Amino acid sequence: MMSPAVLKTNLLSGLTVALAMVPEAIAFALVAQVSPLTGLYAAFIVALITSMFGGRPGMISGATGALAVVMVSLVMSHGVQYLFAAVVLMGLFQLLFAACRLGKFIRMVPHPVMLGFVNGLAIVIFLAQFGHFKVAGADGEPVWMSGMPLYLMIGLTALTVAIIYLFPRLTKAVPATLVAIVAVSLLTLGLDIDTRTVGDLGSIAGGLPNFQVPAVPWNLDTLMVILPYSLILAAIGLIESLLTLNLIDDMTETRGRPNRESAAQGAANVVTGFFGGMGGCAMIGQSMINVGNGALHRLSGVATALFLLSFILFGSSLIEQIPLAALIGVMFVVAEKTFEWGSFRLFGKVPPSDVLVGLLVAAVTVAVDLAAAVVVGVIVSALVFAWEHAKQVRVTSRDMPDGRKVYEVEGTVFFASAANFSQQFVPRDDPERVEIDFRNAKLMDHSAIEAVNALAERYQRAGKHVSLRHLSPDCTELMDKARRMIIVDYHEDPRYHVADDKLA
Repeated sequence: MMSPAVLKTNLLSGLTVALAMVPEAIAFALVAQVSPLTGLYAAFIVALITSMFGGRPGMISGATGALAVVMVSLVMSHGVQYLFAAVVLMGLFQLLFAACRLGKFIRMVPHPVMLGFVNGLAIVIFLAQFGHFKVAGADGEPVWMSGMPLYLMIGLTALTVAIIYLFPRLTKAVPATLVAIVAVSLLTLGLDIDTRTVGDLGSIAGGLPNFQVPAVPWNLDTLMVILPYSLILAAIGLIESLLTLNLIDDMTETRGRPNRESAAQGAANVVTGFFGGMGGCAMIGQSMINVGNGALHRLSGVATALFLLSFILFGSSLIEQIPLAALIGVMFVVAEKTFEWGSFRLFGKVPPSDVLVGLLVAAVTVAVDLAAAVVVGVIVSALVFAWEHAKQVRVTSRDMPDGRKVYEVEGTVFFASAANFSQQFVPRDDPERVEIDFRNAKLMDHSAIEAVNALAERYQRAGKHVSLRHLSPDCTELMDKARRMIIVDYHEDPRYHVADDKLA
């Protein structure tokens, strides 16, 4: 049973998060060139389903900007119905990902990539708020606010930030973010302050979402149109959701379930597509608000979804009067708390390659998108890993009393270190009998096997007899020219697998 204090924390946090989600959902819907209700329906359905069935209680999902920027070209070229069909297919891809149990691979994302992801998204959240300081100019293009309206926005935003930071010194019984939103809203209403409100972005009034099959031709041509968009949306949604899951795991010292979360995200997007929503994934900003409030139960996400629905059905007139400045202030604080300021202390204390990867991922996240940033970060990390391990292959030798020369190999021999390994042998300078001992080494791939085969051939051409010891059964099976030179010892030989198509 949930205690009254925990129940209150999760319900109030759900209300706070719902208020913060409204302008985000509307803004992302406008980015994707669809109606505000399309974004709000997505926020409600995705938040509800992922909170009830997902693998990370406390994480909040909804319509996101990372997905909206991909959707806009599809909507512009083919219309919103094709978007709904693409969201359904996106969800099916995510369900397939979960069925194949691929969620575990998110644990392999290197820590520098995670730092870059967090810092990059914090910067994106921060920069996105400045769009609210623009209004439509005479030609319809957005221009920066000026004069008293700008000063009011800045002042109300600063007041919101101050309340969020100072109110916890008085009491933590109520979330400071909720207090700030309510206080600034009452201030603007009480003093009749003329400032931009949620209603300026668009009306949120509406009814219950209706089931509707996307009105598109169900044929191969339609599939070819939506397939690339669905694949990209599914990838971005899963990457952002699972990395956010990892982040919350680290913050709370608990362990989420990536495959279950992937399945919930997929199911939510399938349902959303059939109910006129734009699809969604985890929202790091809203998740940070929720976790920061101490709301770590499924109830908080369910409450968020139900509050969003109540805003649409009953409370639109009130919610539309909330000053944008209050919600901007909340997101500024979220950005500040999301950013890993401690990463600056790592300069000079960690390898330069780790710092480079973190900075690169953050920069690509801001300049391009999250999916590209993570892919780039993982590739660069893998190349750095390969380079470092390539330098760690050592070959030492000693001359034996019986005239043999024994080489001992240490490290991992694979595609990046194979050349370095081969260069450490000079067959023409060796005696007639040579032994190469792999007790402290591993041959990991086809490049390593070919390096040993080539080395054996070099010794053959030099007229030398070479023996290979302590290779795994996989290595023995894959060897070609060097197979008859291997000395097999079933008691001492190591057992490890080699990545090679011949054994796949």
